[in-house]
Formats: sequence, C-alpha cells, structure tokens
Amino acid sequence: MLPQKSDYKSPWKRFAVNISMVILLFISALFTGIYLNNQKTIEQGLKNRGQALFSSLIITRKWNALHGGVFVEKTPGMESNPYLQNPDITASNGKTYTKKNPALMTREISEIADREGTFQFHITSLKPLNPNNTPDPFERQALLSFAQGKSEAIGKEKREGATYYRYMAPLFVEQACLSCHAAQGYKLGDVRGGISVRFNIEGMERALMLNRLLLGLLFAVTLASFLGIVLRLVVALQKKLLAAEELIREMATTDYLTKLKNRRFLLTRFREELDRTSRYRHPISCIFFDADHFKRVNDTYGHEAGDTVLKAISATSQEQCRQTDILGRYGGEEFLMILPETDLAQASALAERLRQAIENQTSLVDQQQIRVTATFGVACYSPEATAPPDLSDFIKQADTAMLEAKKAGRNRVGIAT
Repeated sequence: MLPQKSDYKSPWKRFAVNISMVILLFISALFTGIYLNNQKTIEQGLKNRGQALFSSLIITRKWNALHGGVFVEKTPGMESNPYLQNPDITASNGKTYTKKNPALMTREISEIADREGTFQFHITSLKPLNPNNTPDPFERQALLSFAQGKSEAIGKEKREGATYYRYMAPLFVEQACLSCHAAQGYKLGDVRGGISVRFNIEGMERALMLNRLLLGLLFAVTLASFLGIVLRLVVALQKKLLAAEELIREMATTDYLTKLKNRRFLLTRFREELDRTSRYRHPISCIFFDADHFKRVNDTYGHEAGDTVLKAISATSQEQCRQTDILGRYGGEEFLMILPETDLAQASALAERLRQAIENQTSLVDQQQIRVTATFGVACYSPEATAPPDLSDFIKQADTAMLEAKKAGRNRVGIAT
C-alpha cells in the first residue's frame, strides 16, 4: 500500500523547521559578521584617533627636548616650574623668561585642549615629581602593563554622564630626559611614565546604539522576508509533491483504460470486507461478469472499438453501483463487483439490472453502432449458514457461476450454489 497523506505531515513540518533553522543561522551569522565588522572599524577609528593625538604630542615634546626646553616671556600671573633648577633667566633688555620643559608644556597644552572641549592629555608616572601627574586607576594599570612589555592601553569610562575613550602609551627615557630625571635612577630606554589621551565619544555611543537598533530591525525584517519566501516555496513544493503522490497512488490502484479500480485494489479491499463480514456477522456478495464475444468485437471493429466498448460497460456499471459497492476491472473484459452487507437475492437483482443496462446500451465507433451483452455470476457468503470462504474460492464460485451461465446461452445471470 502507498503511504497516506497523513504520513507526510510530520516530515514536512520537520523539513520546514530545519530549513527555517538554517536560514536563521545563516542570517544571524551574516548580521553578526556585519555588526562585528562595523564595531571593529569604529574601535579601530577611535584607536587611530588616540594614537594620532599621542603621536602629535610626542613630536612636540621631542622638539622641546631637543632644544633643552623653551624659554618664554614670564608674564604677570605666570608661575615658574618649581621642579626645575633655575628655571628663570633675565635678558639684557631686562625682561624675565621662564623655562617650559616637555612635561610642563604637555600639561599646559592639555589644559588648553580641555578648555576647548576637544580632548585631554595627562602626563603621568608611577614616580611623579609633580603631584598633579599622579596616575588615576586606568593610568596606574596601564603603567604596570607597560613595565611588563605592553605597548599601549585602551579603555572607556563614564564621567559626569558622558562616555570617554581612553588611550595611553609609554614614555621612554631618552638622552634629553636625563637632565631632569637622572636623579630618579632612570636609564636610557626605561619606561619613565606615559601620556594618556581622553576624548568624549558620547555622540558616537548614541549613534552606535541607533545603529544597533536599526541593524536589529533590518535583521528581523530580512529574517521574516526570507522565512516567508522560503515557507511559501516549501508549501508550494509540498502541494506539488502531494499532488504527484496522489496521482501515483491513483495510478497504482486504478485501471488506466476504464478508470475503474484495478485487480490489486479489488483483492485488497475484498480481504478487508471479508474480515469485517466475519467480525460483524453480515452477509457479503460478489458479482463476476464479462462481455460476451468480446474477441469478435476486436476482430471485427478493431482494438480501439473494443476499448470504447469496455469504457461504455464500465460507465454503465458505475451508474448501477450503490455507494457502498466496490467495482473494478479484474482483467481483460472481466469485471468484479463487491457488495458488502448484501444477501444473494439483493445481489442477483442488482446483477439483473446491470445485465439489462448493458444489453440496452449502444457504443458508437466510426459512425457504427456496436451492441454487446454480458454474462454474470453471483456468489454470496452468509455468516449464519457457512464458515468464511477463502478469497480465491469465493471469487472462483462467482466465476464458475458465470461460466455455467455462458454455457446456458450467455447474457444471463448465474447463481453460485
């Protein structure tokens, strides 16, 4: 037996779930890759900005150090660097100049940048001469990592409701630095501190949040669209396959010429009806019949005419069938009708009606009218009278009754005894 439609529901559901999971994983991976790539690009941009600011300041400090510090005119309110020996000089014109070393210059540039609201620098060390250069927690951790060989430190922090990006890299002892820091025990190449850069990224953080929301919305819309398209294709494919399976099932149980049920189907259903008859103690009958002198029709009018006659007999037989009867082509010009819950008298009456209907029908082939008759054999099993017959014996009884009727003159109904 071919599988029934219900057998295919579970596999189709599993198929739909599996393909949906594949799509979900694919789109999730795609959007995760896009998100991570964007995040990496943004992080690299922030890092590049921090490195650029740090490098700019290092170049400025190096220029200052190469010239042994820069002297500027000491204006009212300007304080001299207390950590330098003899920072002030008086020129021949009587003006006083004070020395700005790299550390002081860095701090003052940082103050200007802070006032402008763009970024802040902070020069710091684990052993600062100036208390203002004492490291904060981020800078201390960075300085400790520099001592272990790391080349930079990156972080973010919240301050006064805003998000800041932190970048820090080490300062190494150079020859120009020893004039001020040799007394602290530094040697050439030592890490003597670092410069940290901090700038506000609150606007960028809000943009990133909006970007994540838009990316999430786009992910949901894309996923829903893909799932909708694929599920529509799955449903369409399912319908086509079920239609094909139904056609195959129909072809496996149907005679291609007469469109009646075929012999295989008849025998299967006959066994089922015999089992039901034995269980519920109901009578069952069968009618075995075939067209009289059918070979003569083929020889006289041709096989196409014979096919037309068989189709006409099939159509007439279907018209005489009751809803519960099972009619099929047994083979060649032979037909079998199974009559559940039908006694011998009822079956004989139906066979007689069918015989008369076939006798009175006319088949038109190439403007020629062809009339045929049929001979019938009827057999009945009554549970109250006999034991259940074997299927082949039951059909043989009806076949034998038909053959006896043919011997008696054809176009008649024979009853199995």
